[in-house]
Amino acid sequence: MGRLTTHVLDTGAGRPADDLRIDLVRPNVSDTPVASMTTNADGRIDQPLAEGESFSPGTYELRFHVGDYYRAQDGQASFYDIVPIRFSVVTAAEHYHVPLLLSPFGYTTYRGS
Repeated sequence: MGRLTTHVLDTGAGRPADDLRIDLVRPNVSDTPVASMTTNADGRIDQPLAEGESFSPGTYELRFHVGDYYRAQDGQASFYDIVPIRFSVVTAAEHYHVPLLLSPFGYTTYRGS
C-alpha cells in the first residue's frame, strides 16, 4: 500500500524540527489542505499524510510552515514563511518520502525512502 511521509531536520540548529506544521494540498483539486499535521520531537509526523484510497496519482504540495516554527524559537528570523514543495505521484502503490532540510535562510529536499 502506498503512502506519503515526511520529516524535517533543522540543519542550522543541528536537530530535528519539532512542532512544525505541515499541510498537504492537492493543487489541481482544491487549495484547501486535505491533511494537516505537526512534526514530533524526532522531526517526523506520527502517521502518513496520505495512504490507501486517499493516496492516488496526481499532483501534491507539502506546505511547511517554517516562519511559525522559527518565530517559536525565541523569535528567530527566517527568510521563508512557508516552504511549498510540489511533486507528482505516478504510482500510488509506492512509498513517497519527501524530507525537508532546513535553515533560516535556505532549504533542500529530495525523494527519500
